[in-house]
Amino acid sequence: MRVIAFNGSPRKKWNTATLLENALAGASSQGAETELVHLYDLDYKGCLSCFACKTKGGKSYGRCAVEDELTPALGKVAEADVLILGSPIYFGTVSGEMRSFMERLMFPYLTYTDPPGSLFPRSILTGYIYTMNVTEEMMKDYGVDQHIGLNQRLMELIFGATESILSFDTYQFDDYSKVVADRFDPEKKAQRRQDVFPKDCQKAFEMGAGLVRRIDG
Repeated sequence: MRVIAFNGSPRKKWNTATLLENALAGASSQGAETELVHLYDLDYKGCLSCFACKTKGGKSYGRCAVEDELTPALGKVAEADVLILGSPIYFGTVSGEMRSFMERLMFPYLTYTDPPGSLFPRSILTGYIYTMNVTEEMMKDYGVDQHIGLNQRLMELIFGATESILSFDTYQFDDYSKVVADRFDPEKKAQRRQDVFPKDCQKAFEMGAGLVRRIDG
């Protein structure tokens, strides 16, 4: 049983990475082999629109033809039983590195048929983990929920069943006094970090464990 997770945050020890680590700990508790890939460690670009993955009879049909540091990671997804993507929300969407990764991951498998289909050879279970500085109400006001819904539909189309964890109003800085962030109350942020974030970590752990159990069951 292989579970692979991708961290779309530039930080390796903060909110998104912590939740992903908890998800993988949950998977490990059920006997899975796990791996966490930090996308910001890799040198790659998003889709180049070469359409080699769509060319009839082409040697790269159904897979990304670009060769760079992302290529081995994409190969690992093809062998995984569970895939988990984690990203902070920046300006209403996932981080740039995660977006580029998703383009390279999903587009080669997406068919231009009517209706659209998937060339991925089997169904696997997947999950999203999102972190964001805004509250749940603000997320909806900004339309972030629509973006999350689109991501879910794409994942379901290409890979199979998926689920999401959303962590709101996250703690951004070690010391709020050192940054210009007057709109936020540092004490409330710290209290939420203490009271709510551990619950989000537990949800992530349960996600990882639950995805593995669903396959084993």
